[in-house]
Amino acid sequence: MAHQPGHWMTGGMTGALAALALVQPSGAMAQPLADRPIGELKTEVRSRYDAALAMSVDPAVTAADSNNYAWASEAKVQCGIALGFLKSNSKDAESLRRCDFAYGMMTRAPQPAAEAPLVPPAPPSTENCPPEVASTFYFDWDSTVAPVDAAQSVAFMAENRTRCAWRSFTVVGHTDRSGPDSYNDGLALRRAHAIADMMGGAGIPADTIAVSGMGERQPRVQTVDGQRTPENRRVEVEVNGMGGQ
Repeated sequence: MAHQPGHWMTGGMTGALAALALVQPSGAMAQPLADRPIGELKTEVRSRYDAALAMSVDPAVTAADSNNYAWASEAKVQCGIALGFLKSNSKDAESLRRCDFAYGMMTRAPQPAAEAPLVPPAPPSTENCPPEVASTFYFDWDSTVAPVDAAQSVAFMAENRTRCAWRSFTVVGHTDRSGPDSYNDGLALRRAHAIADMMGGAGIPADTIAVSGMGERQPRVQTVDGQRTPENRRVEVEVNGMGGQ
């Protein structure tokens, strides 16, 4: 089967960064994007998408020793998803929140270098640790090939597993409604295993990863049977046991 085109829908979440319980960075707008009128949202989200796209291809950013590239890539993906919904005059609260957060982190001014501490350092901070969904990976139609930037998201989870006190991960695959139920059940599970295998390869212990497939039973977007929907072709990685919960 041929892949469905759609550049902004195929990317995974770089760094799995935004979630509802996270405190917005100082550069983020006080009013959440999801609370704004659709007409205003279209302009605001397009502006953020364009800025994130420009930063993600800026050689100075990609070569720098900073997190700006990862945040720009995340903002580009999430703002792109939000734009897709807005084209049909509908709001997707999740992608709007993630777009808002990633853009704020992308544009946040760098913090000055800290002086040598005079007292023992505090325990590792769980700031910017997604409390529920660590990452969402979007797949091409009928494909089990992980998105091209999935490795960045997986690396984020592996590198921050100890700092964020994540004890275990739940990897759940999903499909759209364009195929038979029985086929989609298997496709969803294969997608989940593709991401779980990458996580294991990055150093996350296999016994901390639970894998399952929901087929087409838990869509992000409700559609009629048989419809191809990029937002529903995904794998979601949830984290369990974050410090402070």
